[in-house]
Amino acid sequence: MRIRVVVLGLALAGLLPACATLPSGERDPRDRFERTNRAIYRFNDALDRGVAKPVAKGYVKVTPAPIRTGVGNFFRNLTYPTVIVNDLLQLKARAFAADTARLVVNTTIGIGGLFDPASRMGMPTGNEDFGQTLGRWGIPPGPYVMLPVFGPSSVRDTFGSVADYFTDPNTYVKDNYVRYGLTGMSLVDQRAELLATEDVLNRTYDPYTFIRNAYLQRRQYLVKDGGVPDEQPEIFEDEAAPTTPEQ
Repeated sequence: MRIRVVVLGLALAGLLPACATLPSGERDPRDRFERTNRAIYRFNDALDRGVAKPVAKGYVKVTPAPIRTGVGNFFRNLTYPTVIVNDLLQLKARAFAADTARLVVNTTIGIGGLFDPASRMGMPTGNEDFGQTLGRWGIPPGPYVMLPVFGPSSVRDTFGSVADYFTDPNTYVKDNYVRYGLTGMSLVDQRAELLATEDVLNRTYDPYTFIRNAYLQRRQYLVKDGGVPDEQPEIFEDEAAPTTPEQ
């Protein structure tokens, strides 16, 4: 299902002009395809404003918060087979045991993942995917890419998402209506969770650059398990900040 959506998105993005105007200034070496990426970003933004955002706002308006929490819990629980497989591929025995226990507890006591008793029991949450596994074993991220429909990624993470497709339980649902329904509901749930972050994005000078830098920094943080240099994040470079004289 996800592969079909990507193919459709690529076809639609191909209709976009490839001569997107680039802002003045030095180019980021991580963003080799910036001209095309910005064109795809505009396509995604138009699709979001016209479809995804209105649907997400309607979902939040008509759905009580406890039900939305349960839906979010359910879809997060569905990601755990992917997390567990990649724990193994990264030779993280302790994380594998913890994430497996979390999946079992939330699937059974939590009634299919609708509730999250594992968190109340103090079990840590896991976040692993095949893109992180490739990074863990020394594969560099490669150029930043903006995917149609799916948004920010990198060459490494794009290949990783193909592998993750085969560890997604929804891939093996045989009823097309159920599979498509779960995919659609998951996308709505993810978009609804991002509604609260829009004010930050709207205040940035260049939302495309903000999203790119935030994505790349977060992926580096996840691959390194938090072991990244303690330095000022680049995503705030466009924000006005008071300066102090050099000591």
